[in-house]
Amino acid sequence: MLKTKKFAVLAIVAALSINPVFAEEKTAAVVNGVAISQERVDTIVAAEISRGQADTPELRKQIREKMINLTLISDEAIKQGLDKNADVVKQLDQIKQEILANALLQDFVKNHPVSEEQLKAEYDKIKNKFGDKEYNARHILVATEAEAKSIIAQLNKKAKFEQLASKSLDTASGKNGGSLGWTPNQFVAPFANALLNLKKGETTQTPVQTQFGWHIIRLDDVRPMKVPGFEEVKPQLQQGLQQQSIQKFITDLRANAKID
Repeated sequence: MLKTKKFAVLAIVAALSINPVFAEEKTAAVVNGVAISQERVDTIVAAEISRGQADTPELRKQIREKMINLTLISDEAIKQGLDKNADVVKQLDQIKQEILANALLQDFVKNHPVSEEQLKAEYDKIKNKFGDKEYNARHILVATEAEAKSIIAQLNKKAKFEQLASKSLDTASGKNGGSLGWTPNQFVAPFANALLNLKKGETTQTPVQTQFGWHIIRLDDVRPMKVPGFEEVKPQLQQGLQQQSIQKFITDLRANAKID
């Protein structure tokens, strides 16, 4: 049975590897009169180095030998007409499409760089969104208001919040006494507003309803939030804004296309 995927890869590699021999072009090897460029070998070496390999004569020799073998095998595949095989042609078309798409996106990123002003604006936006404080809170989530009121009554009679939290529908926090850990106040609006109205050590005396159910909330502590500096998060901000830009580019392409 023909292993079409393997042959497709070999054919692509061969197509990228084979160049006419020019006197001014450095070659790593010449196979049956066809040059394997030194530049192509250097590109593969660079890729291996990026994966942690050391740039050694042995590595370069291995890559050179692999390129020679690939050239010989792909040439033989073409001689046997496998480049005309329907499955191979389909896979080559798919690979070509992916290469072109990647090339376009790389070109788009190159021609639409994220500016320093955009990065700083995004940093300030996120910083303002999270505020300057962190909250160490606990909650118990139940299905009905009646259940929530019953738990508040038990807490007012000195019942342990951590023990009652075992009944919480939020099983993840319930296993830890209802603890949500240290976090900015980025909860859904009713929960967030209730938390802001609590003082350290206080528990809500009225059940708080969200789309998840009914909450009893206790604020254990508040502290200033340590915000990473701009330079520290700059790479992540750049990546995020680039992804947003690429997504908008793709969305615009789809908007202007006829898709049935």
